[in-house]
Amino acid sequence: MASKVNEYLAEIRALNGLEHAILCGITVSKKERYAEFLLVTDKTYSLSEEAEARHISEGYLPDGFSARVKIVKRVPEAEGLKQRIYQYIQKTFPAASAFLEEENIEVEMLGSGAHFYVDIASGEQSLFSSGNILDEVSRYLSSVFCGTFYGNVRIVEKAAPDEGILEELSDVEEEEIIPVEIRRFPIMDYEKIDGVDEPLKTAVYMADCQQVEGNYAVCGTVTYIEEISYVKHNEKTGEDVEKTRFSVSLTDGTANLRTTYFPKKATVEKVRNIKIGDKIVISGSNEEFRGSASFKAAKINYGAPPDGFEPIARKGKPVPKAYHAVFPQPYSDCTQAGLFDDLTKPAQLKENVFVVFDLETTGLNNNPAMGKMDKIIEIGAVKIVGGEMVEKFSSFIACKERLSQEIINLTGINDSDLVGAPEVDKVLADFYKFTDGAILVGHNVTFDYRFVHYYGEQNGYMFDKKQYDTLTLAQQVLRGKLANYKLNTVADYYGFTFNHHRAFDDACVTAKVFIELVKAKGCLD
Repeated sequence: MASKVNEYLAEIRALNGLEHAILCGITVSKKERYAEFLLVTDKTYSLSEEAEARHISEGYLPDGFSARVKIVKRVPEAEGLKQRIYQYIQKTFPAASAFLEEENIEVEMLGSGAHFYVDIASGEQSLFSSGNILDEVSRYLSSVFCGTFYGNVRIVEKAAPDEGILEELSDVEEEEIIPVEIRRFPIMDYEKIDGVDEPLKTAVYMADCQQVEGNYAVCGTVTYIEEISYVKHNEKTGEDVEKTRFSVSLTDGTANLRTTYFPKKATVEKVRNIKIGDKIVISGSNEEFRGSASFKAAKINYGAPPDGFEPIARKGKPVPKAYHAVFPQPYSDCTQAGLFDDLTKPAQLKENVFVVFDLETTGLNNNPAMGKMDKIIEIGAVKIVGGEMVEKFSSFIACKERLSQEIINLTGINDSDLVGAPEVDKVLADFYKFTDGAILVGHNVTFDYRFVHYYGEQNGYMFDKKQYDTLTLAQQVLRGKLANYKLNTVADYYGFTFNHHRAFDDACVTAKVFIELVKAKGCLD
């Protein structure tokens, strides 16, 4: 559909008076069977050019529909642009606008378009570089006026704000710092295998392990244990010595933990007696391994959670008061539904708020029990309100590890794209705010949700939301009509084209697919 719009504008712009024209909207009347194209130009146009534009527009309509063309001549001037820029930043980027006055914006008019400059104090650059604020302002101006718009920042000296202003800003910028809760439970039936005589009294919930500093214990049921023999070279004697280690996995109902235990020679036989289903206690500490925390076992003993142990839900952080790293942008898409499709939407679609999201990651492991968790490198989301796509959320996420060639080839994301991107805790804090009060939607949503839930929980944000899966919906609605239910296959069925394996593009087309599937099904439950 986007290529059709470009093709249409190429024909329109061949007319001298509409050389820089933009298409601002299309109004459709099914009853009277016409479509009105709203064009904005910055040049004087003739009646013959208006008639030709109408003829061109009719060529893009189905048989039986006539075209109407409304042309608005809109020539921007510096002062008007200045006001538009300031108002747009105020409305869309409240955190950044707190450091900005209209007088801090300067506009330099060009033959078609303008350059604009935002004067900011040293140290405030991150507010305007995060979320590509100036790029978004440029795109907004290009959607309203003809021409090309480009923005930049200039570092200037600014007077310090008075105390009254600081008090006002504190409401926007300061967030209550709440430490992540570390949950524990008492250890019962302690029995020594390879530990101190003094019994360990409490164990940390496995779901909270990565937040703990220093020595601690975990306690749970053995789900896997394997003895592994290996050879270690003794540098003093020059001999190779055969050694034993144990690979152990256990769970306490909140998460799973896998670790390697190196027994003493005197305790090897006792450890060999441990079997799947036994309840044990392992004490140790976290160590950094390839950019993430890994549990290093020190002692192993018998021990169990209390009878009838039921994990206590962790208290999460409150929804942040403001966005700090990723700033959502207004979003509209004239291709969201075909011009002549059934535009009615079920009540459940219009009465609820949905956030449709997608991630790009360094790999497929979203379960810490299966080893090192892969990282999120990009997140994209679209908010649906009243059945319409109204807001977007998109960001790269910093990653200390080099991306594999497979991921680079699949996504087109390179290591350089992630340089300077916000850390995952900052992005998920903003995403937590973006999803407040919303139902989550995704294609095979469980896969991406596990990443969000895990990294959110690590940083105190409890993503515990109702979810809908467009994969499941497609299987219900389109059964027998498709060879498979992959996102690109379902998108092709509805005529949606997109850049697959990029987070926002995938989220955007998933949102369109979701709307169509719900319309076809008539309900959500």
